[in-house]
Amino acid sequence: MIGSTEIPWLEPLAASWSGAAARGRPAHAVLLTGAPGVGKRSAAVWMARERLGVVPSAELPTFPPELPQHPDLYRVGPPEGKKAILIDQIRELVAELSLTSYEGAAKVALIDPANAMTGAAANSLLKTLEEPPGDALLVLVADRLGGLPATILSRCQRLNIAIPATSVSRPWLERLQPGADWSAALQAAGDAPLAAIDALECLEITSSMAREFVEIADGRLSPVRVAANWAKHDPSFVLTWMGREIQRCVHQACGNRGAASGSSVGGSVLDRIDRRNLFCYLDTINRFRSQAAGSFSVQLALESLLIDWAEGLQNCGNKFIRGGVLPIPEVR
Repeated sequence: MIGSTEIPWLEPLAASWSGAAARGRPAHAVLLTGAPGVGKRSAAVWMARERLGVVPSAELPTFPPELPQHPDLYRVGPPEGKKAILIDQIRELVAELSLTSYEGAAKVALIDPANAMTGAAANSLLKTLEEPPGDALLVLVADRLGGLPATILSRCQRLNIAIPATSVSRPWLERLQPGADWSAALQAAGDAPLAAIDALECLEITSSMAREFVEIADGRLSPVRVAANWAKHDPSFVLTWMGREIQRCVHQACGNRGAASGSSVGGSVLDRIDRRNLFCYLDTINRFRSQAAGSFSVQLALESLLIDWAEGLQNCGNKFIRGGVLPIPEVR
C-alpha cells in the first residue's frame, strides 16, 4: 500500500464545507452517515484539521486518516473492552468544550461511533449540540442510524456520503495496490471502496462461504456444521456478508440483474423461495446485526439462519432463535 492519498469522491463534501466556512457560515454540529467504508472517518478527521487550522492540511480528506495531536481536539469512543459510550464520557466532554481554547481558536470533538452512545449519554449531549460554546465543532460519525434518538438527529447537520461509482473507486484502489483483484473485493464489500481494502484480505474466506451457502441450499452441506465453522469468524463480518448476499438475491429475484452482479446464488435456488421471504430473512439478519456483541449466542444464531436457508426460508417468519433462548429484538 502507498502512503496517505486523497479521496476523490469526497471532493463535493470538501468543497461544500470549505465554501460554508468562507461565507462565514461554518457548521457547529455535523452527523456523518453512510455505508461502512465510504470514508466518513477520513472526512471527520479532515473537518477537524480544517477547523483547527492544523498544517499541513490536504485539500481533500485522505486515506488513511491521520488524527493530529492537538490540545483542542477530543475524540470520544467506547472505553477499552466496552461497546457503549457512557454518560460520564459525554459529561467530561461537555465540560472540556465549555473551557477556553488552549490555542485561542476553535475546539473540536469527534464522537465515533455516535450510535454507541447510551440513551443517557445522548441526552446529556443535547444542549451542547443545540448551542455549542464558542467556535466548537462536534462531528458525529455513524455507520447506521438505528441507535440514534431523533433528538440527536434533529440537532445535527446530516451529511450522507454515498457509495461512489466504481468508475471512480476502482482506479483509486488500483493506485493503492496495482494488480489486486479489486473487482471481487468491491463486490464483497458492496462497492464501498475502503471496505474493499479489508475485503481484499478476506476474499478466500468469502469465496468459501459463498460456495457453502449454495451447497446448504442444495442440501449438500449440513447447516449446523457450517454454522460451527462460520462462528469462528467475527460475527459482524459474517452477518454483514450474509446481508449483502441476500440483498443481491432480492435484486435478482426482482429482476434487477445489474444490482445483483456478484451473487453466488443461482436462479435454481431462488426459484424455490418465495420472494417475500427473502425480505423477511434479510430483516432477521439485520436484527442480529443490530444487537450488541456478546448479547446472543453467535453459533445458535447462525444455526437458526442457515437452517432456515436450507429449508427454503419456509419458517423465516419465526421471531425466535431456535431453542427458544433469545427473542430477536425489533429494529429501532
